[in-house]
Amino acid sequence: MELRHLRYLVAVADAGSLTVAAERKLNTSQPSLSRQIRDLEEEVGVQLMHRSSHGIELTPAGKAFLDHARMALVQAEAAKEAALRAVQPARPTFAIGFISGAEISLLPTVDRVLRDEFAEIDIRLSSEYSPVLAKALMRRRLDAAFMRPEESMEDLRYARVRTDPMVFVFPSDHHRLASKTTVEPQDIANETFFLASKSAPSVRRVVLEFFRRAGVDLKPEYEVHNVVHAISMITSMRGVMLLPAYTQRYLPETITTRPVSGEVPTVDLILAYHKANKSPILKVLLSRIDRLAVALA
Repeated sequence: MELRHLRYLVAVADAGSLTVAAERKLNTSQPSLSRQIRDLEEEVGVQLMHRSSHGIELTPAGKAFLDHARMALVQAEAAKEAALRAVQPARPTFAIGFISGAEISLLPTVDRVLRDEFAEIDIRLSSEYSPVLAKALMRRRLDAAFMRPEESMEDLRYARVRTDPMVFVFPSDHHRLASKTTVEPQDIANETFFLASKSAPSVRRVVLEFFRRAGVDLKPEYEVHNVVHAISMITSMRGVMLLPAYTQRYLPETITTRPVSGEVPTVDLILAYHKANKSPILKVLLSRIDRLAVALA
């Protein structure tokens, strides 16, 4: 019994027809395929299929044989792949995460930096909220992540990539803040205000501290989870938010922004990694922080 006999049986069972299996799946003639199936049946010692008004149907013995035939083909393919892996050098892998949205501007440069040094590298990507990335780093499921500084990062180290100023964001059509060149925190006292949810704790902390220092009793009416949610809420509820300035490139024409008047709140974008990670790939990435910062400017 040869593997080709098993492939022929599986092909006929899937097609339900000797002719279809021969012409469309196996690139052989129908008589030749019929002979191969008869040879298989002779070796097994039982009839595996028969003709019916509906085409080719498996006998009970054929159905029992089919499951094992499929498994044998899968195992044969796995054996082949294992043999190939054994003689091929392992490709270096690097698991990297991005705070959602940051990969749009960062990934092309990161990819070039890493492939300049490691041409065959296998880069595995994740896009998540910053706290999720921090947990993945601490569990060593990621090698590095572009994220925000988090409060619980005892086992993590990081390098600052960029500092993002915050800007006021609100509807562009006839909003009273649109007439201002800059917006003061007191200007939004009577506005519907949206605050970043706990999925973005660093942005949330910066916003709350900014209004606390300004003496504004902030009463956010809704919380938003990401930029897409913010766009939807601002447009539909005509509210105001503070968002990192880089998000301006993703905003539709129905939303506009204004700089903050006076002391501008900021939030850092960092490249974080576990303190025990000694990866040479990570070392290269850290050495190119300046190049990444220029690309993001």
